[in-house]
Amino acid sequence: MRIPVIHFLLLFALGAPATALFAEKAAVQPENFTFFESKIRPVLIEHCYECHSAEAEKSKGGLLVDSRQGLRQGGDQGPAVVPGKPEESLLLVALTHADPDLEMPPKKAKLSDSIAADFRSWIADGAPDPRDKETTFSTEAAPVSIEAGKEFWSFLPLNSPPSPENSNAKWARQELDHFVLAELEVHGLTPSPDAEPAVLVRRLHFDLVGLPPSPRAVRQFLVRVETDGIDGALAEEADSLLASERFGERWARHWMDVARFAESSGKESNLTYPHAWRYRDYAIDAFNAEIPFDRFILENLAGDLLPAETEEERARLLVASGFLAFGTRSLNEQNKLQFFADGIDEQIDTITRALLAQSVACARCHDHKFDPFHMTDYYALAGIFASTLTHYGTWVDSENNNGGPLITLPAIEGQLIPNRSLPRAEVDKLKAQRVALDQEEKDRKAAAREAAEKGENPGDHFSIRDALRIIWQRGGVDGKLATVDDEGNALPLCMGAMDRKEIVDAPILERGEVAKPGEKVPRGFPRVIEIPGIDLPGKESSGRLEFAQWIAHPENPLTARVMANRIWHHLLGTGIVRTTDNFGFTGERPSHPALLDHLALRFLEEGWSTKALVREIVLSRTWRQSSEWREAAFTADPDNRLLWRASKRRLDAECIRDAMLAASGELDTSRRAGSLVADLRSQSVSLFGFNQSIPSDLDGVTHRSVYLPVVRDRLPDVLGLFDFAEPSLVTGARDTTNVPVQALYLMNSEFVLARAEALAKRLMAESPDADARLNRAFRLCYARAPRPDEKRLAKSFLEKAETDGIDPEAALAAFCQSLLATAEFRLLD
Repeated sequence: MRIPVIHFLLLFALGAPATALFAEKAAVQPENFTFFESKIRPVLIEHCYECHSAEAEKSKGGLLVDSRQGLRQGGDQGPAVVPGKPEESLLLVALTHADPDLEMPPKKAKLSDSIAADFRSWIADGAPDPRDKETTFSTEAAPVSIEAGKEFWSFLPLNSPPSPENSNAKWARQELDHFVLAELEVHGLTPSPDAEPAVLVRRLHFDLVGLPPSPRAVRQFLVRVETDGIDGALAEEADSLLASERFGERWARHWMDVARFAESSGKESNLTYPHAWRYRDYAIDAFNAEIPFDRFILENLAGDLLPAETEEERARLLVASGFLAFGTRSLNEQNKLQFFADGIDEQIDTITRALLAQSVACARCHDHKFDPFHMTDYYALAGIFASTLTHYGTWVDSENNNGGPLITLPAIEGQLIPNRSLPRAEVDKLKAQRVALDQEEKDRKAAAREAAEKGENPGDHFSIRDALRIIWQRGGVDGKLATVDDEGNALPLCMGAMDRKEIVDAPILERGEVAKPGEKVPRGFPRVIEIPGIDLPGKESSGRLEFAQWIAHPENPLTARVMANRIWHHLLGTGIVRTTDNFGFTGERPSHPALLDHLALRFLEEGWSTKALVREIVLSRTWRQSSEWREAAFTADPDNRLLWRASKRRLDAECIRDAMLAASGELDTSRRAGSLVADLRSQSVSLFGFNQSIPSDLDGVTHRSVYLPVVRDRLPDVLGLFDFAEPSLVTGARDTTNVPVQALYLMNSEFVLARAEALAKRLMAESPDADARLNRAFRLCYARAPRPDEKRLAKSFLEKAETDGIDPEAALAAFCQSLLATAEFRLLD
């Protein structure tokens, strides 16, 4: 028996929603402009400026689209764009031809569904548009020259700043503390006291492994504090967690946000990537094994080009190159050149934003408007990826015009192969079908030619419907045969990238249009960063390895800064540069530039070790501060940019879910073999598809959340509701929202109800009486004992339930659900 309403009185007594801590919608950050520059502005230029721009001296209907003000003000019929409201935006109505009297571009075919989807997403996100002063488009050189770019803070060489002197030097535990304290003292502020040990051990566990500490771990930590002091206790606990396999699961997930990891193509067709999970496992193992980050970059960008001493190492490196393969794709795009160019663009955008916090992709159609990247820089990189064959693994069918091969891995004993074997008879049958389809196509084409020569209708012999049927049927047959050998044995397959046989340089495309190629640009790297001794791409290879070496070179001023900032963001809640994916002119400046350079240099000195930098930060006094509110400090620095206290943080979606499973005793810490996506019977996961094998909620296991399927546009409920990273974009900093649907999930979700019931059963089995159960429940959920008022309220609730004849286990489950639904459970103090 479940208690649907009464227990929520207890919920509000124990903890209120954190509405004061989080806004309902994250503010638009300058880094959001990259989407506008790469996806929106080029379409406006190509299809709208001719009739609706100041440059063209035309303004049909009173509408100008070459400025932010013009779009929002609109023309004779009203605003063209209403930020946050796609359905009220006339521009989207025109692009989708939803109104026959308002079709744009006029007298032309409707723009692709993928373009419409981009505009819908852009408007829904608030229509961020950097053109606050611009009224016309210009093809002249970028406002920021390469020479000026070299003087910008993020492109300057790393500086080794001396450790500042502080009036309270004894406060510091790590050198980084001196930099923080110096800024506080300049502004007349002091740091906060250390948080309580029980708070620190909970914070440490979530930061390092993404799981709550067990009551036993908390007890042992508190004992060590008494014997070894807080410094020794923290160091010992941090070392234990860094050595845990759970560390890789936590920090690989951070990286997968940046790598836009997903298991489907997204966009209109949304077909599965059933082998993407191999990269997930690779990333977890890489962070656990402490592969240096510079080596990690080489493996991700050019694993196929690196030497390998064993077959196991060769397989691992091929899987690593999957980083280039699981981006979004408009698989129903009919123009092969457009599909190819868009794939290259997606790879350039991902790599430069993920590793350099710069979007070179904004220079595809014109010289970058804000950063020192010209079109020649973009097409120098485009040649590298035009010379690369991406293996993403979908087959042609009614939803897919662009099939892609997979890579066959070396056969290794004990290797997991989730794709199914086929009986030899079925393999022979499929091969016969392919031969028959090839023959039918040949015969029908011959009959059509003969009919045409006779002046008859060739379509009577080979219609478009016939051609499509053959193509789709053959695609399905080839797709199945590609997963097995001639005997029907399942092959070990992965997504990835390899050099093409033909190495090419890419031509500059006028305004990014594939139909307007111009002069070819030699393959190379952005000129704003010059690193002596780095090889340029040669004639025999794509240049991916050289590009990876250029990025991972210690003299590249961006790479170490960007990664150090990402690590700081995950441990302190906010990056030293808040725009974690934008270190360009439209990004925010660092709050502590000397500290950022210090951390980046420490990262390099420690051999590009993520674990070493994480350890240094969590053993600092800065990290261990209390989150107590102080009026004077808050008045001086309301955003806590000077780090006068620890910022309260809401746990991310994975931590909330995993913490519930940990509290209920159900968490399965083993690695989930493969992925649910690999088990689906169809490659389509489109919202409008016909795949009935997809469950309504993809959360169906008790493994850690990192092993849940990441299907674009169809995430498991808990991930989608609690601000999981958008898997189509590089996401260094997730949004944090507090909206009613989250509370509804905590009240009504079958997942939450099941965890509450399991927690109640655990308490009744492990604790002999009501008093012990309450103590145990609070320690499992909050890593602390209940306060007297909390215990009194809980006892009163349980006694009242017993008096009313409610089953004790059901009443205890209701109480447990209240604990799981409180703000304290999902906040990190």
